[in-house]
This record gives sequence, structure tokens and C-alpha cells, in this order.
Amino acid sequence: MILPYLNSLKGHKKALAWLIDPDKNITHLADNLAIAGESGVDLIFVGGSLIFNHVDSLIAEIKSLSGIPVVLFPGSMLQLSSRADAVLLLSLISGRNSDYLIGNHVIAAPFLKSSGIEIIPTGYMLINGGRPTSVSYMSNSQPIPQDKNDIALATALAGEMLGLKVIYLDAGSGAPDRVPIKMISLLASEIKLPVIVGGGIRKPEDVRQAYEAGADLVVVGTVIEENPNHLKDLIYERDRINT
Repeated sequence: MILPYLNSLKGHKKALAWLIDPDKNITHLADNLAIAGESGVDLIFVGGSLIFNHVDSLIAEIKSLSGIPVVLFPGSMLQLSSRADAVLLLSLISGRNSDYLIGNHVIAAPFLKSSGIEIIPTGYMLINGGRPTSVSYMSNSQPIPQDKNDIALATALAGEMLGLKVIYLDAGSGAPDRVPIKMISLLASEIKLPVIVGGGIRKPEDVRQAYEAGADLVVVGTVIEENPNHLKDLIYERDRINT
């Protein structure tokens, strides 16, 4: 089960997830998954902002090549697969678009109930990463400004009070700026939920600083698409924090 695993991280250890975007040209998947396995990647997230109906086959291929748990990180609730081990049921609590707060969830609920996969209610928060992202465009929502720590904290607290199980801070795929360290630190210290951080994380020091600020799980994607061997350097920072 993925949620108990995420809960076990809080205040005890750190984890790293590799985000695979099905919208992008995925080459050398077997080789890259071998690197992920050798490096010790904890989870594989699968998701993107568009996804043209090949998530199911991609997850099947990933699971045939690797034993790393696969978690759906869907750009919409229509982008689902029963082959995954779990799904982050994302509620875009930083926005005001009802489709991404509850609308798509209603459409997806019958499928999710019958699928048997683990469902993880997740408070998804877009943070300004320095440029417009596919997520902000597709969801028709504005990200929280980098200097609005008070808004970010109030949003995360509201998500916790509503019964969500995880908070995910995302600057967006390939963002030039990361989620601010002070924002991560504030939220991690004030909420009891696991904190996931992604977007704009490229260098080992980015990973280390996110962990030191209180992130329980760091998600990397673009940098691994560019060079999968970077996983080893990023994982080193996880292991150094965990020892």
C-alpha cells in the first residue's frame, strides 16, 4: 500500500519518485528503468497534462520491466488505468476551477471504485515556477505566487482539514524556478500530512535542500528525460539524508 508508505516517511526518512510523462517521446524505457532500479528509485509516477490514451499500455510495459511501484499522477480524471498500484486523486486546491476540485472526480468515481487500485486523496497545489505551465493552462487556474507563504499554508491547512491525505506542491514540469524552500519548510512544519514536492528540481543540491526543508517525497522528471544517469546523483542525496 502506497499511502501507509508515504505516512511512514513523515519525520523519519525521505523518498524519491521518477515522473514519466506519457506525452513525451519515451525512448530506451527498459534501459532507463534498469537505471532506476539500480539507483533505488522508490516510486514511479506516470502522468502528464494531455496524455493521448496510451497510459494503460505504458504502465503495463513499465510493470513488465520493473518491480518499482507505479502511481498514477493524472492530468485529468479521465486519464486512468487499473494497472497502476495507486492513483493520486488530485484535488487542485490552489485553484478555483470546480472541474479540478470535484467535477472530474465525479466522472471518474465509478471506474475508480471498480478498478480496485489504491486511491490517495491528494491536495494538489500549483506554485509559480517562473513561467506558465501546461497544468495552469489546462486547468485554467493561477498558481500561488512564490512570495505568498501565508496563502500556501492556509491552502494546505484547508486541505488537511477537509480530510485529504497528502499535500503535493508542484512548480510544473521543466519550471525554471523550484517551489521556494521557505514555503516547503513552513508547510512541512505546520501540517501533519506527507509533503510531496516537484517541478524545477534538477541538481543534487535542489533535492537536498527540499529534503532539509521538510519534503518527504521529491519528484523529478525533466532532468531524467535529459539524462537518466542523473538519478544516481539525486538518489545519493536521499541516501545521505536517510543515514
